[in-house]
Amino acid sequence: MVNVGKWAFIIGIIIAVISGFWTVPAVTLVMVILGLLVGFLNVTGEETQIYLVASVALMIIGATLLNQTVLSTLTSVLGDWLQSVLTNFVAFVTASALVVALRAIIVLGQSE
Repeated sequence: MVNVGKWAFIIGIIIAVISGFWTVPAVTLVMVILGLLVGFLNVTGEETQIYLVASVALMIIGATLLNQTVLSTLTSVLGDWLQSVLTNFVAFVTASALVVALRAIIVLGQSE
C-alpha cells in the first residue's frame, strides 16, 4: 500500500503541472482523491509535524500567488498556466493535509 501512496503523490504532481495546459472540470476532484490517498497512505506518524508545516506553507504560497495582483505581473500565458497549476496543487495538498491533521488530532486525543 505504501507504493500506492507514493504513486498517488507522483501522479498528483504530474497532473497538477499538465492540467495547467487544459481546462478539465473533473481534475480538481481527481486531485482531492489523490491527496486523500497520499494523506492516508504516505505520511507516517513521525512525519506528521513536518508534513503539516510544509503543507501550510504550500497552501499560503498557493493562496498568495493565486491572488490576481500577483499573477497580473506575470505574462498572460504563464499567469493562466500558473493559476491552474496552483489551484490543482493546493487542492491536492489541502486534501492530504486534512487527513494528516485529523489523524494527528485523534492520536493526541488518545494519548491522554
